[in-house]
Amino acid sequence: MKQSPRPNAYRDHWAGGLTSADVGTQVRLAGWVNTRRDHGGVVFVDLRDRSGLIQLVFHPDTAPAAHAAAHDLRSEHVISATGEVVLRSPENVNPALPTGEIEIAVRGLDHLAVSQTPPFPLDEDGPLDETLRLRHRYLDLRRDSMSRGLALRHALIAAMRSHLDARDFLEIETPILTRSTPEGARDFLVPARMTPGSFYALPQSPQLFKQLLMIAGYERYFQIARCFRDEDLRADRQLEFTQLDIELSFVAEDDIIELIEGLMTDVFAVGDFPVPPAPWPRLGYDDAMLRYGSDKPDTRFGLEIVDVTDLVRGSQFKVFERVIDGGGVVRALNAGPRELSRAEQDALNPIVARHGARAVAPIYVSDTGWRSNLEKFFSPEQVAAVNHKLGASPDDLLLFVADREPVAAASLGALRLELGNRFDLIPAGRHDILWMVDFPMFGYNDADGRWDALHHPFTAPAPAHGQTELSFDDPGSLRSRGYDLVVDGVELGGGSIRTHTPEIQSQVFAAIGMDEAEAESRFGFLLEALRYGAPPHGGIAFGVDRIAAIIAGHESIREVIAFPKTASGSDPLTGAPAPVDDKQLRELGIRLASRPPTPA
Repeated sequence: MKQSPRPNAYRDHWAGGLTSADVGTQVRLAGWVNTRRDHGGVVFVDLRDRSGLIQLVFHPDTAPAAHAAAHDLRSEHVISATGEVVLRSPENVNPALPTGEIEIAVRGLDHLAVSQTPPFPLDEDGPLDETLRLRHRYLDLRRDSMSRGLALRHALIAAMRSHLDARDFLEIETPILTRSTPEGARDFLVPARMTPGSFYALPQSPQLFKQLLMIAGYERYFQIARCFRDEDLRADRQLEFTQLDIELSFVAEDDIIELIEGLMTDVFAVGDFPVPPAPWPRLGYDDAMLRYGSDKPDTRFGLEIVDVTDLVRGSQFKVFERVIDGGGVVRALNAGPRELSRAEQDALNPIVARHGARAVAPIYVSDTGWRSNLEKFFSPEQVAAVNHKLGASPDDLLLFVADREPVAAASLGALRLELGNRFDLIPAGRHDILWMVDFPMFGYNDADGRWDALHHPFTAPAPAHGQTELSFDDPGSLRSRGYDLVVDGVELGGGSIRTHTPEIQSQVFAAIGMDEAEAESRFGFLLEALRYGAPPHGGIAFGVDRIAAIIAGHESIREVIAFPKTASGSDPLTGAPAPVDDKQLRELGIRLASRPPTPA
């Protein structure tokens, strides 16, 4: 804690802020009993407040009343104590505790509240059932690991605000109740009581409002924004989350990237998270998908993917030939000298199958070629060329996937990560950071038979490679003016330069199958605003929860969110989501088609 609290009837110092420099000082502390120990008449209590721990000592001869009251203390009781800061004897110094050189010789004790026995230990950081933790989250939050995580989160957000404030940004709030717009995920809808049959939507992001702020002339905006998406949950996703939202006017990509490199350098420094110094490398989408099979590649280890289509073309191996003749690719990675059993090799197939590939073709390298019954289908020249391109040595394991390009890329990308984790190929303590750039603007949706904007439809398109003029004749050839920041294979945030003319925005809507009437119905307010002199602008958004989790070393963002939901979207603490009574539904003009199941 930065300074002592304002003195009052309960405390005048933070427990964790006292040091040997305070020896001889009379202090009053307040907090929770972390542990209590009775050592032959002398009672020791570890007092915990938000700042940390300190040991209280109750002597029967110097403070008999306080000593007698201390016998009734148990874990999580709430107390206020007065006493003198004294040095511990050398043999009792606790080097693992910041306050381990001192203790408080207690003179007076106020027993403020008692506690039931907690359902799990609060002074340990071992594994616990997550539902139990969330059911009693107010207790779980007392644990040191949770306290550190939320304090880190606060410090990171403070660093963000400080950096942006020093660069003339205004923090502006945008609405939580807005209209439903297609932004890639399902909206949470809120019935409008005063307009029966109509609904608000909770914002998936402040995207449209921050663009309107640029049109309004505010030029530099940011917000620590709450966002809501009704989508399936996982370790790094929640129904509601927090993002750092930024937008600037009169900028291009380099301006925003330079700003963010300075901002995130400050954020990483606050979190003591070592990354290479800026400027950070930029990797194009096509190159990343070829080499790593991912648009958020983990570059901390090798096992890069190589396209060998041309090298194996014309072989006698019908599986590869069918794929190549159908316009597909053959890609491979060199897993190194990994001796896998047949069962372990077969276990690689489900990994690629999750991404649409049929199977992995494993081939071991020998002194003369390949140690595989597949070798007979390839000429010696083909075998040698593949080995050379993969940098293969005898006993290396080569893994091949043949399929459509997106499937081969994603499948081998997943296989690469599996092998990297399985064989501990990621150097301890190393963190890599890079910018992903040059994304495609659109991707074809086979299920719906139309083009989709791969980021969002407000991203500015760029001409196809080798072109200088925008043409929507072939949407698949257009590139995006988007960019993502990736750390250790995790996307921390992404953004883009925005479309700032109504003509280009209408063409983007048309490319994704939205006719003029639908565009006006859904986004007429934006198109109208763009007709009133919109500056070139762009921005970016970062997942605050994800940044805090990565810096804290947690797999799940739930560890840095005070009151998260479970993987099923429920809240064991409050029982949300929960049914509402018929009166509320009638006020909203809603009738349920089915009733939720009655809780057990």
